[in-house]
Amino acid sequence: MGRWICCLCSRIADPLMLLLVLALSCNPSTAATTSPSVPHIKPSYSFGRTFLGLDKCNACIGTSICKKFFKEEIRFDTWLSSHLKLPPSYLLSYSGNYTDDAKSWRMVDITRLTSKYQHDRADKRICTSLLKTKTCSLERALRRTQRFQKWLRAKRLTPDLVQGLSSPLLRCPSQRLLDRIVRRYAEVPDAGSIYMDHLTDRDKLRLLYTLSVNSHPILLQIFPDVEGWPFPRYLGSCGRLVVSASTRPLRDFYSAAPEVAADLALQLLAVLRSMGTNDLNYFFYFTHVDAGTFGVFSNGHLFIRDASTLGVIDKEEGSQLIDGQQEHKDIFSCLTVDCQSVFVSCDSIRETHSLVMVCQELLPKLLKGKFLQPVQEKIDSFLQHCASGLADGQGVNEAIAKLAEILKPLRSCDSRFAYRYPDCKYSDKY
Repeated sequence: MGRWICCLCSRIADPLMLLLVLALSCNPSTAATTSPSVPHIKPSYSFGRTFLGLDKCNACIGTSICKKFFKEEIRFDTWLSSHLKLPPSYLLSYSGNYTDDAKSWRMVDITRLTSKYQHDRADKRICTSLLKTKTCSLERALRRTQRFQKWLRAKRLTPDLVQGLSSPLLRCPSQRLLDRIVRRYAEVPDAGSIYMDHLTDRDKLRLLYTLSVNSHPILLQIFPDVEGWPFPRYLGSCGRLVVSASTRPLRDFYSAAPEVAADLALQLLAVLRSMGTNDLNYFFYFTHVDAGTFGVFSNGHLFIRDASTLGVIDKEEGSQLIDGQQEHKDIFSCLTVDCQSVFVSCDSIRETHSLVMVCQELLPKLLKGKFLQPVQEKIDSFLQHCASGLADGQGVNEAIAKLAEILKPLRSCDSRFAYRYPDCKYSDKY
């Protein structure tokens, strides 16, 4: 049979003979048992440049992690469904999966700096304000601005280059803080220099745009978790999407067991203390807190999930801008906020500022009705004292100290708290 087929193959020009050969080769009874299987073709996922925000670069955050998206080493949870569709573009954040070896996966958060609606509105404002058109090249429009032209000529990022930007990070800037931003900006190759010589024009526009819209990814870069700062790890950006380590928002734990609530409350207080007193002499304060500001890792460790409302005051150098200088505003000052917004004076921030906000907004919801009397009554009393003591810093600190003293024996030591277990078994610290 094999010789006959070979003879037929030599007459391949005859269409009838060709059909016969194909029919015989497809017959299971005549097919070779060792024929290789056809390789499975993996479905490819189509990313729109609009979904990622790449169509808006270089008025975007960066491109450092784009390859991960296109190589499918970052996957949205919806990709696990049979439809393999991308999630809606109007969402502010997404749950995703990240891999380095295509075998082990870990959860990540994929977020936008603002909602797509706010982004679109800001893009429209750029075109109408600068070029008097409804649509335009955002990069071309922003490059023409006086602020960016100053950035292009600058060798070093100085306070006058960021004056008037709405980010709390830059309301009270010091030269030391700005040098740290340039030196640790992760969307460019690490040069370890305080000078901007290693930044291209494109890099400078991306950095300026990020600082103008939302400084969250910059804070994650310049105060990394590997150095002990309470932020999730920054993994990279693509267009207008940021990828970081995954945390569950604190709101998910409002109904948690008493021992879990006590543990998280103590962690929250410890984070605020560390942000007020640290080896680098930076004082961190919040301009706003809500149930999504803090998050919890799978090991029970609490971190700052959203740093967009976090301001920084340099206790070593102080602010290099006087309050009057902060009133200078341009298109970069109002990409995400009202151009008429009034800045908070640096001198008006008290050391207990964030503690009072947390006592007002978060701790009552986390600790409400969790414990038996008279313990619950004491907790409520100290929280109320803390929440109403903005002008009395000493009273706030005393209330917090007494609250922590009550909460410490209420937390437990077991595997639910993997970040401190089994260390808590052998340490008086816990």
